[in-house]
Order: sequence, then structure tokens, then C-alpha cells
Amino acid sequence: MGCLNLDTHKINRAREAAQNIAQSMDQFISQRSTVATERTVLRLLGIDGVYDDIPYVNIIVEQLQSSGMLEGGAFTPIMKACMAYHKTPQEIAEAVAQGELSLANIPQPAPERYEQESTRWVKKQLDIIQGKREERDQFIQTLGEGQQPYLYVIVATGDIYEDIRQARVAARQGADIVAVIRSTGQSLLDYVPYGITREGYGGTYATQANFKAMREALDDVGEEVGRYIRLCNYCSGLCMPEIAVAGAFERLDVMLNDALYGILFRDINMQRTLVDQYFSRMINAYAGIMINTGEDNYLTTADAVEAAHTVLASQFMNEQFAYYSGLPSQQLGLGHAFEMSPDIKDGFLLELAQAQMARQIFPEAPLKYMPPTKHMTGNIFKGHIQDALFNVVSIMTNQGVQLLGMMTEAMHTPHMHDRQLAIENAQYIFNNMRHLSDEITFKPGGKIEQRAHDVLDQAVQLLEEMAQRGLFETLEEGKFADVKRPRDGGRGLSGVFLKSPDYANPFEDELRSRLKLSELRGVRQ
Repeated sequence: MGCLNLDTHKINRAREAAQNIAQSMDQFISQRSTVATERTVLRLLGIDGVYDDIPYVNIIVEQLQSSGMLEGGAFTPIMKACMAYHKTPQEIAEAVAQGELSLANIPQPAPERYEQESTRWVKKQLDIIQGKREERDQFIQTLGEGQQPYLYVIVATGDIYEDIRQARVAARQGADIVAVIRSTGQSLLDYVPYGITREGYGGTYATQANFKAMREALDDVGEEVGRYIRLCNYCSGLCMPEIAVAGAFERLDVMLNDALYGILFRDINMQRTLVDQYFSRMINAYAGIMINTGEDNYLTTADAVEAAHTVLASQFMNEQFAYYSGLPSQQLGLGHAFEMSPDIKDGFLLELAQAQMARQIFPEAPLKYMPPTKHMTGNIFKGHIQDALFNVVSIMTNQGVQLLGMMTEAMHTPHMHDRQLAIENAQYIFNNMRHLSDEITFKPGGKIEQRAHDVLDQAVQLLEEMAQRGLFETLEEGKFADVKRPRDGGRGLSGVFLKSPDYANPFEDELRSRLKLSELRGVRQ
């Protein structure tokens, strides 16, 4: 498709403002850690399981916190204990949980030997993640994969075994990505549930065991249908980086991971969210996981025409936050949505302008396009047409990931035949219009181009104001999604702490090296 004549200077201004916002937050983040980040370090060391239904990682972090040791990080006391008692991290965790061992007053090992042992453990555990990434590459090389836009569907039964049954059917119907919707409220739990789960509320609990079971099922059905089927889950909420590790160990491919979503829509404290998302994105980056950002959610509370510039502004910020964590553009599934009212005159033109503008501004990102939901009324015939127009915009603007709209949206969670019709809708349109974009151009100065100019102008203004005022202040003023959040409010603030001078997280140091990030925080690559 011919390109919109967008002002490159304005795009550069927007990107520079977003970079300044991310850089200022990077300096803030670099001075802090959280209980979730420290639990993540323990999970990276291989600690898993529960004691009296409490995860070992929570028990250890709480003991360190109560003894005033957490400010130095969780890695050092565990590693010292491993060396002093000749045990693995898992064995140390079990001893701590059973009251057989205190992490205070562990003998100090010889510095050189400690360095060697720490390095060995970090390398060994990160090599597991690297191995999972190579495994994915091998599957794709052997089986092949679907053509973009990937057909993305959800399962949401609450029972992982029923989810697996439905996911297998969806793959046979043509789905390329299966997302397991997470149980309602899990994002507010300050621990990760353990084991296989068969009861959830509006979805299924995100656990490492559930990830493993679904991954194995999708690999099996992928062999059957002759293409790699990607698995998606939620890397958000109070355990954001812990879930990133679980996903990395079980070869998830896509994670919903937005810089602002938990703040705006789950009332999670903004300081906690930003510190956690930084480390979670490093893990996702190293594991080769595509993140999906959540700009579409803004349009469920704000008007999609009036708030379109906030979607673009957030995409610029998510891009810059991602770069600071080592995520390349090819792993940035920046989100946006087809959420304008179907009753607006020329609404299709406005949707086309937004999608094409995003495509041009983020040319290497596999943009994730979300279907109409807010204005789906239960009229399944009209809804199917809305989904068809959504699919037309997607193929005309070369989106990367297409979350398929369901004609029964707003009625119930999708049945298998709902997915079948949604997949047929997308396949019909994508096939018949595959190269339409090569044949048409935009009218210079026409409605579509002018709409894109207007949205870009507003996004530049918003980002430059934010760069001047600060991200926290902007969120407090309700500039996004019409939602106001206080800096010191929301859930999880008590889990944020300032690092002490002797703080250590060798996993972060090694990830920065492997991701080729600067050793200095707050420095743009």
C-alpha cells in the first residue's frame, strides 16, 4: 500500500520525548527492587514448589525482609548458604521453610570461590532459557509457521485440561497463536499459584505446570497440522517477572506485558509496576518471547476517536521501555484496537488511518491488532460484519498478530464453533485480499491522511508534556484511559525497596551482558 505522508520530524520528536520519559524512569528503577523481582531471582536459581501451600520463594523473601536483609538482594544469602552447607538452592529453600536453617549469619565464603560458584549457577540457569529459545527455532525450522497476520484465539475455561482440548481444536481449525486467558484477579495475587489447576474464574490460573501441559499439547498438535503453534499468557500483575521466568522455562512464545496496564486497570502501584516490568522484559527479551502491549484497553474506558493519540503515545513509550530492557523491535507486539463506534460516519477510514500510521511508525514491530469489543451488542450478524471490516483493515495495513473477533462477543466466552467462524472469516478475507495493499495508494491530503496527521500531532504534544512533567505526574492527572492513579496508592507499594550499596543481582548483570545492554543503567543503547 502506498504510504501516508507522515511528518518524519514529528515522529522523531515523539520518539525523543518517549526516550526522555523512559530514561528518567530507568534512573528511578535502577535504584530499586521489589519482592517480586527477588522472588524471580530465586526462581531463576531453580527454586520451585510450595510448603504448606506457600511458595518457597515467598517464604525466603519474607524471611529476608523480616531480618532486614532483603535490601541486599536474595541472591547472595542463598548462594552463600549453598556453599556453606553444600546444598542446592532448592535444598536450601526447603530447609529454610522447615525452620532448619536461617539465612542470617551464614559463613562468609572466600571471595574468589564465591565468584566462581555464583557465575557457574547464573550461566547454568540462563543456558536453560537459551536452550528453550533454540528449541523454538528448531520447531519453526522443521514445521514452518503460519503467515502473518497470525490468527490468534483465546481459550478460557478455567480447567487446563479443557483448555488443552479446545486449543487442539483451534489449531486444527487454523489458529496460529493460542492464548490462555488468566483467572480473574490473579494479577492481584502476590504469589504464583502452584501446580495443575482445574478451577478458575473467567480463565485459568497461570502456573508453570499449566504452561508446561499446554506447551506439550501445542507441540503435539503442531506436529499433526504441520506448523508451529505459539502459546501466549499474561506476564502482568504483582508477579510479573516471576511469570516471565515460568514462561521462559516452559517455552512460551508470547506474553501480554504492558508498561502501564496494571497501573491503570488493576490499580497496582506505579512504582511497583515499573520496577517489575523492567526485569520481566529483560527475561522476555532473552527468551525470545514476543510481548504484547495493552493499548487496546485504553479504548474500553475512553472514546476511541478522541483518545486515539493516547494509544500512539503509549506505543512510543512501550517501545522505549522495551529497548531499555533489551527487547528488539521484532519482539514488540505493540497493541491497538478496532474500537470506534460502528455508527460513526467514515469510521472505517479513521480505523484505517490509525492502523496504517502505526504500521509506518513501527515498521519492524509485529503489531497486535485487537478486535471490536466495546460496541459489540449481541447482534451476531452485525458483529460478524464488524469483525470482517476489522480483518480488512488488518490485511490492508500488514498487521502482525490478529486477535480474532468473535460474533458472540459480549454474550459468552467463545465456543469452539464461534472460533471456527472467526477463523473462516479471517482466512477468507486474508486470502482474497492478500496483496490488495500493493495496488492502492492514499489520496494526498485526503481524510485518511489528515486523520493520521491530527493523531500524530496530538501524540507529540502529549509526549512532550509528559517528558516535561514526568510520567508519574501524568498518570496522576488521568491522561491515559481517563483513569487517575496516585503515585503512592494502589496495591504492592510495600513490596518496593531501595537497594543497599551491597545489593547484588548477578542474573541481571549477566542478562545485560548477553543482551548487549550497557553496564550503566539509564544509558540509551
